[in-house]
Amino acid sequence: MSSEPISQDDVAAVQRCEQAYGRIRDELAKVIVGQNDVVEQVLVAMFARGHALLEGVPGLAKTLLISSLSDALHLTFKRIQFTPDLMPSDVTGTEVIQEDPETRQRAYRFLPGPLFANLLLADEINRTPPKTQAAMLEAMQERQVSAGGSVHRLPDPFFVLATQNPLEQEGTYPLPEAQLDRFLLHIKVDYPSGAEEWDIARRVTTNQMGKIEACVSGDEIKQFQDLVRRVPVSDQVLGYAWALIRATRPGQPEAPDFVNKWVAWGAGPRGLLTLVTCAKARAILYGRYHASVADVQAVAKPALRHRIAGNYAAQANNLSSEDLIGMLLEAIPADKKYERPAA
Repeated sequence: MSSEPISQDDVAAVQRCEQAYGRIRDELAKVIVGQNDVVEQVLVAMFARGHALLEGVPGLAKTLLISSLSDALHLTFKRIQFTPDLMPSDVTGTEVIQEDPETRQRAYRFLPGPLFANLLLADEINRTPPKTQAAMLEAMQERQVSAGGSVHRLPDPFFVLATQNPLEQEGTYPLPEAQLDRFLLHIKVDYPSGAEEWDIARRVTTNQMGKIEACVSGDEIKQFQDLVRRVPVSDQVLGYAWALIRATRPGQPEAPDFVNKWVAWGAGPRGLLTLVTCAKARAILYGRYHASVADVQAVAKPALRHRIAGNYAAQANNLSSEDLIGMLLEAIPADKKYERPAA
């Protein structure tokens, strides 16, 4: 895929993006200890104009991370705690009848729900019924809400950062794979290191938490999103991402033997778009003007872990989608010369 050379204005914009990333990390460090990879991946999703699903056991500061991020950005922020009795209108908003005090005439008026914010925290999204999940996921995809024959646009920029924990699955409503695909990245939040956990205990129990100052505006985020679209990607980088995606599909000529043996289904074209777009977003976070193979490798697991499913044989061998992605990264050579295939 050929691209025009990046302009001097874009070079300056990339430098501003790198500086903004540094400021955001510095502000989050006042409250959040560690979790550098999670912060990077969340910002990659935001700059790539996508949504992210954060998964981890309770107590890993997933909610605190997202609310702290909203403090570091000049964005409107809402939080929804998902419960089994939540209805779609509780999320999207509803129409009510209101009477004009002067004319005494009644008319329907739309009252926006918490979905109408720049940054939405969807806490424990797997605890609400599919009807409510579907209403929110539709709004995420279309970036609008339809009510009473009218279309209401969501604010721009608009991000959903959803959380779920892998425990206590009884009484929950796991997101179907087709709906998981609506999330650009599936981010795993892991336990902190020993030193990080020590610092967490020391800071929290002695009230040494700092105050986060807003350092990046919504307009700047939109500029960075536009910049991501202009970041050039060489045929080599595109070809490597293309080869990774093609190799995930069992029964295809490009699939390695272990994919045919252990994978039920692989990633679709959206997986390739995610790899390339997120690689470009990661590049500008680090002040680089073009995406690299290393950027593709860095985003491969959060981009693909919800787009690849192991079969029963994989489950019997305790192989997760994460393990399969790791095997793919080893199997697909990064130094091979990639070119556009013949039609």
